[in-house]
This record gives sequence, C-alpha cells and structure tokens, in this order.
Amino acid sequence: MNLSQALEHANAFVFPGFLTDAEALNAERQKNEEAIQLLMDAWRTSAPGTEPFSFDLVRNLADRNRTTCDSYGTELLRDLPPTSLSRKLSDEDLICSVAALQHRSFDEVARSAGPDARDLATAYVEAPVSGTILGIDIETTDRDPSRGYIINVGLEFMELTPKAKPQRPFMGYCGLPDLYREKGVPLSFVHHIGWAQLEGRKPFRQDRKMQEALLAAMEAFPYMAHNAAFEDSWFMLQLDGYAEARKAGRIVPIDTRDICRRVDPEYKMLPHDSRPAALESWARRRGTLKASEKEKHLGLEDVDLMFRTVQAEFAERNMFAE
Repeated sequence: MNLSQALEHANAFVFPGFLTDAEALNAERQKNEEAIQLLMDAWRTSAPGTEPFSFDLVRNLADRNRTTCDSYGTELLRDLPPTSLSRKLSDEDLICSVAALQHRSFDEVARSAGPDARDLATAYVEAPVSGTILGIDIETTDRDPSRGYIINVGLEFMELTPKAKPQRPFMGYCGLPDLYREKGVPLSFVHHIGWAQLEGRKPFRQDRKMQEALLAAMEAFPYMAHNAAFEDSWFMLQLDGYAEARKAGRIVPIDTRDICRRVDPEYKMLPHDSRPAALESWARRRGTLKASEKEKHLGLEDVDLMFRTVQAEFAERNMFAE
C-alpha cells in the first residue's frame, strides 16, 4: 500500500457490519492499520501548515478499526504486536522535556545532551527543576490504540518542590461497546476494572467534556507519565486536537521512566529481568512503595505513586531549586 492507496482506503465509505466472516474482518484490520501508519508518517513529516490532509482522517480510521476489531474478536489479537504504539519518545522529545522541567531553551539542553542525546543524564541534573507539572495515567483494553479503548483516566497536578503534595485530583471511567457486557472487560486481570464500573459511561471518544478538559490541561502544563510514549500514542489516535497541538509544540510529554533510567544510579546495577525501570520497582527503591505492596494499575493511584517517586528521586539528586 502506498500513500495514495492509504488515503483512498481511509476515505472509503464502509457499511457497519457489512463484513462478517473472520478472514475478511482480519484482512480489513490489516489494511486499516497499514493505512494508519502511512498516513501518520506522512502527516508528521510534512511541514506545519502543509499537511496533505486533516489528522481527523487518521483518528476516524482508527475509530473504524476498533469496530472491525470488536467484530473480529479482540481476544484473537491479544498476542499480535501493536502497530500504533511507540516504544519510546524521540530524543528531541526528551530534550524538550528536560528544557520544560528546567525552563531552559531546547538548544541549551541539546548542547549538554550531545549527539543522539547520549549525555542527557548530565542535562537532567545540571540545572534545577521547578514549576507545575500535570501527571497522567490511563488504563486501556489493549496495547494498541487503534484496536482498544481508554477506560480509565487519572490525573493531578503538583509543584516541583521537595515537600509539595499533589493537587486537584481527577479520576474518571469511560464506557465500552455493549458487546463487552457479556464478553468481559479486556485486560481486567491487569487493571481489575469490571463492567459495573463502566456501565452507563460515555466512551472516551464520545466524551467531549473530558476530551476538552484533558487537552486544555496538557496545553497549559507539561505532563508526566511513566513510559509516556504509551499515553502519547493513545492520545494521538483518541484525543481530538492532541496530535495537532503536539506537533505545534504546545504539548510536552515527560517520561519518568527515562528519568529513572538516566538519573537513578541503581538502575544500571540491577538485572534487566528485574524490570528496574518499572514504576513498581523504582518506587520500592525510593521507599514510596513498601516491599509488600504492588502498583495499583489504576489511573489516579498510579499518578500519585509516580509523583511521590519522582519527587523522592529529584530530592535525592538535589535537583530542586533552592
């Protein structure tokens, strides 16, 4: 498939429920996901203001793909690798996040970070951090944002000081198509969210009030998430206006997993299979989670744990402003 074919596929009118057999549904899913990647790449790499199409086209195709996956059976896709999930933020994104934390220019941080951001660990600690940060965590029904749904959003704000407490907490549930009433909520073994918590709730893509509030908050403050590439990937395809604001530089994600990997000296001494950069492991090292406790895997609880852990790390490294 080339870009022209991807555009034609995205603009094609598809009758809901027209495809019924598993082979045809899976073939449609594959075409959808290939088109999404081609369209996203073309949109991202075009100069601002010269994009060949509105990003709404990509979001709408992702919406269409979710319906296709529901009909096919998401349980059959569980072991397939995600096609729309980024593994990490780019080096440019990471430099932007350090600049936002320290209120420095991108160029100044980039000089400290060096080629390929290999010395970004130095940049993290060479200037104090300060200001207000938004913390976000989401729970979803799949790893791939073009296949699954956001079902839980947690967020709160915190000043970057040694003794600050998180403020203005918000936690909300988002609904699912009714077929999951009988099938069960996917990945419930991770997040422990059941149908009773979602029944009667608007799906995230239809909750205009929640979407507008989230976008406004993320445009007002840099946002932190542990493995922020996950939230970034999901918001790209599911939050109206996010991709456009992100490309324009009005949204700056900060990945606390990258902070852990670069700033915490214990990280490099631990075996990889112990998942030392996982929030749960990092929090235990910093004493913000007891050895007998586990990460909750619910939006607001995980944001609170992330904030307390990054605050402890910053304090240990003397990274706060005097």
